Amino acid sequence: MELSVFLQQEKPVILDANLQCRNGEVLALVGPSGSGKSSILRCIAGLHRPARGRVTCSGHTWFDSENHIDIPPQKRRVGIVFQHFALFPHLSVLENVMLPLRKLPKDEKVQKALDCLERANLKGLESRHPSTLSGGQQQRVAIARALARDPEVLLLDEPFSAVDQVTRRKLRLETAQLTRELNIPILLVTHDLDEACMLASMICVLHNGTTLQTGTPDEIMRRPRNAAVARLIDIRNLFEGRVIKHDPENNCTELTWAGGTLEAPFDPAFAVDYPLHWCISPAKVLLHRRVQPSRGVRENPVHGRVRELVTIGGITSVVINVNGCRDIRLHMDLPQHVVQRNSLASGEEIGVSLLKNDIHLMPRQH
Repeated sequence: MELSVFLQQEKPVILDANLQCRNGEVLALVGPSGSGKSSILRCIAGLHRPARGRVTCSGHTWFDSENHIDIPPQKRRVGIVFQHFALFPHLSVLENVMLPLRKLPKDEKVQKALDCLERANLKGLESRHPSTLSGGQQQRVAIARALARDPEVLLLDEPFSAVDQVTRRKLRLETAQLTRELNIPILLVTHDLDEACMLASMICVLHNGTTLQTGTPDEIMRRPRNAAVARLIDIRNLFEGRVIKHDPENNCTELTWAGGTLEAPFDPAFAVDYPLHWCISPAKVLLHRRVQPSRGVRENPVHGRVRELVTIGGITSVVINVNGCRDIRLHMDLPQHVVQRNSLASGEEIGVSLLKNDIHLMPRQH
């Protein structure tokens, strides 16, 4: 079973979204502010009625504009965790989690709420009020309340944005473990691509309410559909080129770039003399070692001068000004110990190779 969503409208927010999320899958919706991510969640929950479309979950139709079906929010088994948790400050933790269980007998209601709190690692905090909890604890209360409804789908709307960086890292790990235990579709709205790649099995890239590409985190990051997707997910090495020739025997398509040529995987979809965009992950840019020649020096060699080095979490991002092309900057990610071993510093002349099989070609977009 799965959640299937097709939405179209022109206002107040443009929507032209089409997405699916299977049981046990986490689908991350990523895109800039105003791209319709939260609006899609509201349509699924029944909090907003789109002009046209269809929403089905686990074989149940929640919305179908053509057949005039619109199930009210309270009858849709949806668990929602809002950006700022939306906890009731005058209620205890236990009472907040019991809210969706009003129809159950009191004993059952209390026991189920206690079970949900234990599942969210909140045992012992039942009598506390939200104001006495940390941001991370409040977020877990919101998740426990969402799970109390036995939801057929769980919607997480920027669930970590209201907590500090250290708490966010811990909550990501806890949420990753929790989502693996739930056999329901889970939709995660986030601006943080690292967060999406860590928690999601699939990513949907949105812009202006439109689905641009859906795929695994690896597919999205290494093979964006076009330059628009590449820019939205902040692909750092995005360049223009032109096809020179195809060599199917050597599995090669040759490009012009930066006053020279590059070899990319054979792709006959791009005609000779065809202008295109291409990209490569900074992790697939290979440094030519100074202390010992590298075997990869002959594969798309590029030379330039180090413009800057920034180290975060043991990984150094190196920006290179390509020789002969003042406007072209190539990004390379290296472990910090490799930078130290090769004595890399700003202003140094270095050589690198662009690994052929990791160059991804895309149609050119203006």
